[in-house]
Amino acid sequence: MSELLQIADELYALALADFTSERDARAKALKGSDLAAPVKALKKPSLAAWVVNLFVRRDADQLAQVLSIGAALREAQAGMSGEELRALTRQRRQLTAAITQQARALASEEGIRVTQAVADQVEATLTAAMVDERCGDAVRSGLLVAALATTGVDEVDLAEAVAVPDALGHAATPRAAEPTPRPDLHVVPDPDADEKALAVAREALDEAQEAVDHAQTAYDDALAAIEDLRARHLQIEAEIDELKRKIAALEETYDDVDDELGDAEQVGAEAKSTLDDLSADRDTAANKVAKLR
Repeated sequence: MSELLQIADELYALALADFTSERDARAKALKGSDLAAPVKALKKPSLAAWVVNLFVRRDADQLAQVLSIGAALREAQAGMSGEELRALTRQRRQLTAAITQQARALASEEGIRVTQAVADQVEATLTAAMVDERCGDAVRSGLLVAALATTGVDEVDLAEAVAVPDALGHAATPRAAEPTPRPDLHVVPDPDADEKALAVAREALDEAQEAVDHAQTAYDDALAAIEDLRARHLQIEAEIDELKRKIAALEETYDDVDDELGDAEQVGAEAKSTLDDLSADRDTAANKVAKLR
């Protein structure tokens, strides 16, 4: 591991609020060396990237399983039908959604509230790690500075998504949660307890409403897609029925024309035979005329 990579590994394992001050302190301590500028240039991760980095370090085994499943799914999907691919996508979404909840819980233990919008970015990053091998390497590094997203079709530009260029060959150093010392407990009446409890309840309500709104939007989109597909289904059925009717009419016309063709061929054969006989009689008469001259 290079010295810059080692420093980055340590910095991106810090609490988000401590990153900038610790980075600047490390850069100051390295003043005069070749490392000072690269360390100072290390970007503070976005909240979604920090949550993913936290999960990578706290649950390396779970991440390894996710990436392993992603590799297996990429290999399996090559020969799958459309319905099988849709089922595969549903399974992948269920897995990434579950892992995202675990990551949110870890962030909550660190005192960081993860909104639904940030959780969506976390889930998109985990999905990218399963869909794209290089994205998986970026996530494994624990050095993300930005969330990832990909459909698996186009190659993702990871230059601005990771802290250092050689991050893709790096695996983040696992770190357990810092033990929280037990405080001395004293029963002290809090005159603002009711107000604080109300504030917490309101915040929980806001989060729940945000989740409901998100689910409602997804449900509405699904209903709209269903209606569009039903309309298209009916249109195609009507087109198929019309084509069947035309085919039946053409088949009936074909049978009639085939019968007429048979009759015409027979008439033609009879006319040819008559023509041949008459031509022979004419030739005989012509020969007689020639002999009498």
